[in-house]
Amino acid sequence: MNYTKGGLVIFTANSHPSSRELGKRISERLGVELGKVQVYQEANRETRVQIQESVRGKDVFVIQTVSKDVNTTIMEMLIMVYACRTSCARSITGVLPYFPYSKQCKMRKRGSIVSKLIASMMCKAGLTHLITMDLHQKEIQGFFNIPVDNLRASPFLLQYIQEEIPDYRNAVIVAKSPSSAKRAQSFAERLRLGIAVIHGEAQDAESDQVDGRHSPPTVKTTGAIHPSMEIPLLIPKEKPPITVVGDVGGRIAIIVDDIIDDVDSFVAAAETLKERGAYKIFVMATHGILSSDAPRFIEESAIDEVVVTNTIPHELQKLQCPKIKTVDISMILSEAIRRIHNGESMSYLFRNIGVDD
Repeated sequence: MNYTKGGLVIFTANSHPSSRELGKRISERLGVELGKVQVYQEANRETRVQIQESVRGKDVFVIQTVSKDVNTTIMEMLIMVYACRTSCARSITGVLPYFPYSKQCKMRKRGSIVSKLIASMMCKAGLTHLITMDLHQKEIQGFFNIPVDNLRASPFLLQYIQEEIPDYRNAVIVAKSPSSAKRAQSFAERLRLGIAVIHGEAQDAESDQVDGRHSPPTVKTTGAIHPSMEIPLLIPKEKPPITVVGDVGGRIAIIVDDIIDDVDSFVAAAETLKERGAYKIFVMATHGILSSDAPRFIEESAIDEVVVTNTIPHELQKLQCPKIKTVDISMILSEAIRRIHNGESMSYLFRNIGVDD
């Protein structure tokens, strides 16, 4: 049954099987066929896109999941959007469940804000609307000059906790660092559970210590400034010993975050929680990048289960580690596509969704 008005075309930009699978699930829910397109690499690694049906005057939705080759993924998206634009599509909406380079959304030393660059490239290519999910920082929406719908995966993860963890009432929601405490608080309030925060862990690559602007030198360097403009020194930061604020003894610990990539911090948090008496440890995240040896580290760790959504392909990682479970979010993506195409309000998809989710 077709749940949309005419003039809708759905393409999958990535030749990765998981992208095709996600696109197939969305198109089946909407009752439409996937659009015919060829996306492949030339011998010299140039990306070639050939749209094999008319898109003139139609609403085009380009579904793209991020594979390990992130840069090729971005180029496929850009070239397909530009191809639809030059073929006179009425509107072009990108469905990018995980926004690439989203961690590089702040200035670090003499680096650059790459998220802003990617946003500008997408808009310049011809994108008129973007659907994404759980941006690493919600301020990334401001990098675009087109509408951005930042959907949430929290309802699906909360449903998993309620249905797949029988004694979840004896659980506590854990933030592995103070920076993720708001997300943990949101989960805890919805599930009517307690919260715990781990503080004092080793600083990661996104900490203030990496950015020289936030860590002033411990000695005065008056040679570079005028003698009358002596800048007072600040006390350097020092992390305290690892502490767990909250009671996890005899409880199930559920660590929540938006991205799980380098799992070292999650493994260290699980060991700390185990030492404090937690008898089961779950990790819930929207985007399961799980790079490098992450599956092996998870398998050898105290973590009992890692639950992620299918915003990013991770079939290979699941074969390497049976602890990894997947939650399907194609339902909310298909509903977002249907509402945008039919000109309906999107507010229903954000009902009871807090800004901290």
